[in-house]
Amino acid sequence: MNFNFISWLTSPYILMFVAVFTGIMFGKIKFGKFNFGISGTLFTGLVIGWGVYSFGNTITEGEKGFEYVQSMISVGVIPKEFFTIFLILFVVSVGLLAAKDMGIVLKKFGAKFVILGFAITLLGAAATYGMTFLNANSDPYEVSGVYTGALTSSPGLAAAIETAKGHATRKVETFDELSVEDKKYIFNSINREVDESDIPNVELTKENKEIFIKNAEAGIGVGHAIGYPFGVIVVIFAVNFFPKIFGIDVKKEMEIYRREMSEMQAQTSKKNIPTVNFDLLGFALACFLGYTLGQIQIYLGPLGHFSLGSTGGALLGALALGYIGKIGFINFRMDNKILSIIRQLALAFFLAIVGLRYGYKVFDSIFGSGAYLALVGLVVGLVAMLAGFFIGRWVLKINWIMLSGAICGGMTSTPGLGAAIEAVGSDEPAAGYGATYPFALLGMVIFTIVLHNLPM
Repeated sequence: MNFNFISWLTSPYILMFVAVFTGIMFGKIKFGKFNFGISGTLFTGLVIGWGVYSFGNTITEGEKGFEYVQSMISVGVIPKEFFTIFLILFVVSVGLLAAKDMGIVLKKFGAKFVILGFAITLLGAAATYGMTFLNANSDPYEVSGVYTGALTSSPGLAAAIETAKGHATRKVETFDELSVEDKKYIFNSINREVDESDIPNVELTKENKEIFIKNAEAGIGVGHAIGYPFGVIVVIFAVNFFPKIFGIDVKKEMEIYRREMSEMQAQTSKKNIPTVNFDLLGFALACFLGYTLGQIQIYLGPLGHFSLGSTGGALLGALALGYIGKIGFINFRMDNKILSIIRQLALAFFLAIVGLRYGYKVFDSIFGSGAYLALVGLVVGLVAMLAGFFIGRWVLKINWIMLSGAICGGMTSTPGLGAAIEAVGSDEPAAGYGATYPFALLGMVIFTIVLHNLPM
């Protein structure tokens, strides 16, 4: 009998199943009247991800299991494909669940969602820029990456990388015109030792220019990876604790929201579309069309290209098809209980994978050299959440049921949406999320570009 322990330990399936099992168990633990529920898989995933990555780093070349460990590390503990498939399953099930009220929600809250989406991303960018003044040695590209990470935006990350490349290219092309401080920063970035008195006279080679541009792109990735889990944690805590902190009666908010929806439904004439138990063909079509929609690149002139990404495309596709209800013999109105089971299953694995992929970065940031970036991620996440709450609640007067989802949409936080749904015990927040998300994505692209053009 032969059993390869390291191969077993580094298997993505074993890591996911263990993270989900322990996370669900942890989520059942009561802290007073509160428990984490499915969100517990994120926290156990973080611990397990950190542990297995740390263990992998102790295996050196030539030792048994080295190949398995390197394979695990090279894909970020869990391959990104697992992340994407569970993300799509979760988002599509949520979109189909929330679709029936989408038209009414947009009619009632439409303009408010536009304001909220841009306000959250704008104030998050302002907080990011403000944090750069606390550390004169901070890398501006890493800080920009933290902004997209703290707001958990993959399309924002893509825009940041593209913008950073252009920004770094302009810097090296105009190297002779730069200040001594800017030149010093470039030399430090490429690890080129130059005497400070010689900096004004030293030229930058073509190879050095290429290294600087690559380092700028890499800096965005590092900042995003550090900011992402902190952004997720902030949102999960906020949607669970804001009602307690600010004295919101969730049950009363739900009663008011449903009464308003019923009144508006009574005033709206619509076809009666029957609900089926489950239509696998319809569900698969929603996944396919939604993912395809997310890959479309829209050119916005000087702002570059904009796309909804997997999350935005899948959500908007599912909302649209769910609102239509039926095309020929294909049904998109399905039993809520079955869709809720798919949503819970996909969310549990999705959050566990987030934890597994970013666990090492989180603990390394807290205890290591990334502590400053971790602080930036926390501050930016908190500022964006609080801004969304105060503007949405007291300026725009949005009901908490819808606002909890809209804030997560403004933060482009899919894990946050899952936490909001769990916290209010209903899928209604998804409509607010879906309505705010596209405007927040556009805001992310715009303000990421603005950040790179500010002096940092």
